[in-house]
This record gives sequence, structure tokens and C-alpha cells, in this order.
Amino acid sequence: MLADTERAQRYRRNRLVLICAAILSLLLILPYYVAPFTVVSLCNYAILALLALSLSLVWGYAGILSFGQPMFFGLGAYAYAIAMLNFGDSIVPVALGVLVPVVFAGLLGYFMFWGKISEVYVAVVTLVTSLILFHSINAMSGADFRVGKVPIGGQNGIPGVPPIHWPGDPASAISNTGLYQVAIILLFGSYLGARALINSHFGRIVVAIRENEARITTLGYDPRTYKLAIYAIGAAIAGLAGVLFANWGTFIGPSVFSMTFAAQILMSVLVGGLGSLSGALLGAVLVQALTSWLGESKVADANLVAGALFMLFVLLIPKGLIPTLAARCTRSNERE
Repeated sequence: MLADTERAQRYRRNRLVLICAAILSLLLILPYYVAPFTVVSLCNYAILALLALSLSLVWGYAGILSFGQPMFFGLGAYAYAIAMLNFGDSIVPVALGVLVPVVFAGLLGYFMFWGKISEVYVAVVTLVTSLILFHSINAMSGADFRVGKVPIGGQNGIPGVPPIHWPGDPASAISNTGLYQVAIILLFGSYLGARALINSHFGRIVVAIRENEARITTLGYDPRTYKLAIYAIGAAIAGLAGVLFANWGTFIGPSVFSMTFAAQILMSVLVGGLGSLSGALLGAVLVQALTSWLGESKVADANLVAGALFMLFVLLIPKGLIPTLAARCTRSNERE
């Protein structure tokens, strides 16, 4: 019986890898068959999907409702932009774009989790911290606010962010197609890594803490350590997405810390399905596609439609698209 279970798990794992490899191959060659503008748009979708994946990992599996994923996204983007304009080489800026959000998440998470703040107040603390960063960076305009030779720019942001290039060769800057392909590879790699993490011993403990933290404590585990670890991992993925975003737009501004952007990422996870990594990717693409279409067509206010969509899913499809479709397929198979 145990051998059959292991065989079934191995079969499902191999099938997932094959499906991901097939989809990845198709997405990587897609830029050669579509217009350049479409490649730029698809790259943005991949970056936002990576950010939604980080929130799905933290909220959907660890149960930590955080408004701070865009905050880590913005810190990663700003760290990359400032370091890139100061140093000129890609290695240190990319590393800082991931490291700065992780350190910030470690400090913030330490005070939240070791302070035993309840889940509701964790959401409030992350929201307030994001708003503080938003208003602080908005106010940092003028020549006095700079890091090295790079001005923060206030509400005007930091324009002209150089793209990633091969180490030691600034002339080999990555193209739009290359950036899209890098974003897709990192998205799939992060997705598979997140699935492996959730299916590991560490991931099972994290999920168990979400379900019943008191019982896990009686078993000898320290929930604070596991929460802090998964929170830092989510920050690293969000920071990586921020680095890609700064490359994508060659610009970064304080709007990435805004409540509007935070709500968009939260809605992406809810639409796709809380507790579903693939749902987060689908939700991010659908929400961004809807937002872009509304912005271009001017049919209706994007924020108004987003709010209505949020209420619709909370009331009618609370589990999100992927879990709801999966449950219906399971019931259909049982009837047959």
C-alpha cells in the first residue's frame, strides 16, 4: 500500500514537471511570434504573477495576511535602482534587491511574531508600514534626499534605471525579449520551488501552524521561527519581482507602496484561489488584464470595477477559481 502511494506521488510529481516544461517551452518561444508591445505586456504579467505567488505562499499557506508584499516589492525595486545607478554593474544591485526586503521582513517579522501579535494586527501593522513608506518616499524630493549620487526623487520616482547586463559588460544590456524570458524562467522556478517547499517537512509544519498554532506549540515546535522564515522567503520572492519590475519599466516610483497596488495583489490571490499557487498566477494575469483593458478602453473606473469584482468573489466564489473548479471536477468524477 505504501509503495502504491509513493508511486502515485511520484507519478503526479513527474506529470507536473512535464506540464510545466511544456508550458515553459511555449512561453519562451512566444516572443518570436507576437508583436514587441505584446512581449512587454506579457513580461509585466509574469512579474505581477511572481509577486502574487509570494503573497499566496505567505497568506494562503502560512495564514499571514500581509499588506506588505508590495512593500517588499518596492524595496527590492528601489534597492536595485539605487545600487545600479551608483555601481553600474548588475551583480550587487540584484543581490541587494533581494537582500534588502529579506532583512526588512526579518526585522518587521521579529517584532510581530515574537511580540505575539494577532493575525488582524499583523495585517494592520503591514498596512501601516506600507503607507508610512509610501508617504515618506513621496516626501523625499529635492537634492538633499539621495543615496550616493542617486536622488530618491519623491513622487517623481527614479527614472532611467539601467537594465540587467552580463557581469562586467554594461553594453550587454538585456533586451525586452530577454527580460521576458528571464521573468518566465524565474516565475516557473519560484513556482516549483514554492510547491517543493510546501510539500516538505517545513511546509507541512507551516500549514499546521496556520490550522492550529497552539497544538503545534505543544508538539515542541516554535511557530514564531517558522512564521518568520516563510515571511522572509515571501519577501525574497517579492523583492526579486521588484528587481524585474524596475528593469521592465526602467523606472520606479512610490506608487508601488500604495494601497491601490496592495489591494490589486490581494485581489489577485483571492480571485485565483487562496491556498493555491497556480491560482495566484492565474488571478494575477486576469486582474492585470482587466485593469489594463479598463484603463485603455475607459469603459468604467478601474478601481470601481476592482471593488465590485472583489465583493463578487468574496460573496459568490470565496474559495477562488482554481479550488472551486477542482472541487467541481472531483464531484463530477465521483458521480461517474
